[in-house]
Amino acid sequence: MQLETDRLRLEEFTMDDLPALWDIFRDEETMRFMAPMTQEGTRELLRAFCVERTPSGAFAARLREGDGLAGWLLFNQVDAPGIYELGWVLRRDCWGKGLAGEASRALLEHAFTALGAHKVVAQTEDTGRAVPLLERLGMTREGVFRRHAPGRDGTWRDIYWYGLLREEYANGNHGTHL
Repeated sequence: MQLETDRLRLEEFTMDDLPALWDIFRDEETMRFMAPMTQEGTRELLRAFCVERTPSGAFAARLREGDGLAGWLLFNQVDAPGIYELGWVLRRDCWGKGLAGEASRALLEHAFTALGAHKVVAQTEDTGRAVPLLERLGMTREGVFRRHAPGRDGTWRDIYWYGLLREEYANGNHGTHL
């Protein structure tokens, strides 16, 4: 699969992406709301979840100008056929530029129009950046798992669960105003 947006190409990862992906995953601030990764863990995730898996569980977000890897886009069928999980981890110099929204809109369109998805879901601990973006994408908060995930600082954090149904997307509830 390859999708293009104004500034990104969303495509399959290759093992050649390991150095750039490890640069993203080893940045503590970038991974603040994610489990810590090792270089070997990154290699295994890339190999098993992206490169050797069909369909891949995540896609590379590449800048159209310069071919740099901007980030990791989770797009994985979960729970039942027709339900996909959406997520993103972008390298820090790509933050605040609308790239996560641009990539997410392309994946939502692909899910609902090309794949006939029933629902797309997302989960996050990040109430500062991710929750507002999920809501701008038209996703609805479906629940909060209270104190469900241990944070890096040892405190328990809430996980916010969001979803967007096909009929909501078809009715225009998909963040075209981003």
